[in-house]
Amino acid sequence: MDSFENQLLIAMPSLDDSYFNKTVTYICEHNAEGAMGLIINLPIDITLNELLIQIDQAKEDTPELAQQVLTGGPVSQDRGFVLHSTQSGWSSSLALSSDVMITTSKDILMALGTEDAPEKYMVTLGYAGWGPGQLEEEIKANSWLLTPADDTIIFDTPIEQRWKKATEKLGINIAHLSSEIGHA
Repeated sequence: MDSFENQLLIAMPSLDDSYFNKTVTYICEHNAEGAMGLIINLPIDITLNELLIQIDQAKEDTPELAQQVLTGGPVSQDRGFVLHSTQSGWSSSLALSSDVMITTSKDILMALGTEDAPEKYMVTLGYAGWGPGQLEEEIKANSWLLTPADDTIIFDTPIEQRWKKATEKLGINIAHLSSEIGHA
């Protein structure tokens, strides 16, 4: 089985799921036990600054932390994940590629907005998960497209443009994608 780790999973217009409509998911883990990823283009109504103040009342208001927190997926939405540029030294980190890491410990959250923070990062609550073989079946059913992860799309592209940019990376004009599925 080929692993989909470090790939962007792009929802097809035909995906009949209001939660995943036009989402882009960074696949963090994919093996015989299933897959786990973080949606990178589904903001929720809370800024990073507001979230950090909720976590630590002593945390000061930091204007540069006005970016939106994202919902990483429908599973465990009370758990936070920080997807960030490579930087070691955090309590609970995993390198996903040479350029991207995921950290789930509070120490990185408290460093955001300081000189100790990673150069690039996003914070998500929750994750997307698939059981064994489930993601492969959904791809065969034309629900998703895959493309290698692109740090520019992940960290530098505005949230509302990530789905369009990810499809363009495949050389696809989204205006030509049909919501109908069929077989030739």
